[in-house]
Amino acid sequence: MDPEALARLEAERRRWEATTLREALAARPERRERFSTISDVEVGRLYTPADVADLDYLRDLGFPGEYPFTRGIHPTMYRGRLWTMRQFAGFGTPEESNRRFHYLLRLGQTGLSVAFDMPTLMGYDADHPRAQGEVGREGVAVSSLADMEVLFEGIPLDEITTSMTINAPANVLLAMYVAVADRRGIPRERLGGTTQTDILKEFIAQKEWIVPPRASMKLVQDMLVFGARELPRWNVISISGYHIREAGATAAQELAFTLADGIAYVQAGIDAGLDVDAFAPRLSFFFDCHIDFFEEIAKFRAARRMWARIMRERFGARNPRAWWLRFHTQTAGVSLTAQQPLNNIVRVALQALAAVLGGTQSLHTNSMDETYALPTEEAVTVALRTQQIIAYETGVADTVDPLGGAYYVEALTRELERQAWAYIERIDALGGMVAAVEAGYPQREIAEAAYRYQQQLERGEKIIVGVNAFVDETPRPIPILRIDPEVERRQVERLRRVRAERDPARVAEALHRLREAARRGDNTMYPILDAVKAYATVGEICDVFRAVYGEYREPAII
Repeated sequence: MDPEALARLEAERRRWEATTLREALAARPERRERFSTISDVEVGRLYTPADVADLDYLRDLGFPGEYPFTRGIHPTMYRGRLWTMRQFAGFGTPEESNRRFHYLLRLGQTGLSVAFDMPTLMGYDADHPRAQGEVGREGVAVSSLADMEVLFEGIPLDEITTSMTINAPANVLLAMYVAVADRRGIPRERLGGTTQTDILKEFIAQKEWIVPPRASMKLVQDMLVFGARELPRWNVISISGYHIREAGATAAQELAFTLADGIAYVQAGIDAGLDVDAFAPRLSFFFDCHIDFFEEIAKFRAARRMWARIMRERFGARNPRAWWLRFHTQTAGVSLTAQQPLNNIVRVALQALAAVLGGTQSLHTNSMDETYALPTEEAVTVALRTQQIIAYETGVADTVDPLGGAYYVEALTRELERQAWAYIERIDALGGMVAAVEAGYPQREIAEAAYRYQQQLERGEKIIVGVNAFVDETPRPIPILRIDPEVERRQVERLRRVRAERDPARVAEALHRLREAARRGDNTMYPILDAVKAYATVGEICDVFRAVYGEYREPAII
């Protein structure tokens, strides 16, 4: 910015503060002494060009579709193609979830997103003692290839994309999906979708792991190699900040820890001998969209810019697609309240709008009833319609990055980036993200942030309508989806039938080959695929890893 123009601006600002502003404050003081975002980033009264005076447009923003992609990874963004509307779905039996998938596709959803139940997420079969009471309750129960075949019955795997929220046993579920496609004669190169596979964020936040961090990274590395060889349209890893944020992280922590996880996965791929320009374009990201409207938009813009710089400057990638940060967004489940649940529709609409203004490639909108249970059909319909109204009625998708250049948004984007780089430098100093996780560093930072936010709520410095302000004790019941206890019995019955009908010698041989591959340090994906096709179960395959690598017990984080 021209120094003379900047000096004139600052002089005018001082005049305004001494006259117009002073008179206004004398007549009506501001509501609080200090304003801050939900992450406690201080918010100024007013932003002017002086707040972004050293912003270099070509260096820091550029044009959409060009480095550093701050304004979007595509030149036309939603003018060319809207984001994928991908509602997270799955509950009960594979039959019930299959019906919900078909229902959502009929409503106009453009991609599938599969929620698995807790036993599946933890690598246990439906009849394991630790699965009792949890089968089908938080997602669909999948114990064997037979379940996967039912789950995707009648769904054209070569025409839709499928996202699977699965991490510790992601290798097993991906193998099952490939096995279903193989059986139908669908070429693997036509399979499009994502497995989350982000095991590092499990150790940081979600806490659904099977084996220790370094062994887990080896299994992720095997998937990266398999994906590079076999599945050119599949995103093997969706590096997830969502669960980090839901655990209480700030926006800057979500940004930093997610990108640091991404750095670890890229390094794992390079260490496996993969060409970074070949496999990095298949990495994708998954972010939370919380309720602080501008902070979230700034976070997404900062994320794109930082990842582009990481890939080009740190890893030396030359393929522009390797610089892209493509991301799915889910509105913040943690922001929803059981009190006055209809308010959640409004929260979700605003969060979805922020995600779109931030340039997401894919979006899940939470349903109003998710603080009670998995969503009813009516609730999920409203959530999907929210996206469709934003897309087709509001006009916000008709120009690229409409808030680009806004003084506050640009200043906040830079502040989040500054904070996030500081975290990444600290993680580098600790020896990288795996070492940082083992030392409990991100876990402690998140716990402290969550504690500070809770204190702000209790002091009334942050307001949640219906919770610590505008409380209404009048009961307003809404319909709730209830899982039939028969689900568990039917799943266990199918599992026992699968075990009775399969070839036991073939299963034993497949599991033996998998065990030997794991012990030798060979790629485990191919023997997993053989085991899956022999109808070895999720639990049996994960038991091999438990036996070879040991189970992980988290050290106390103080």
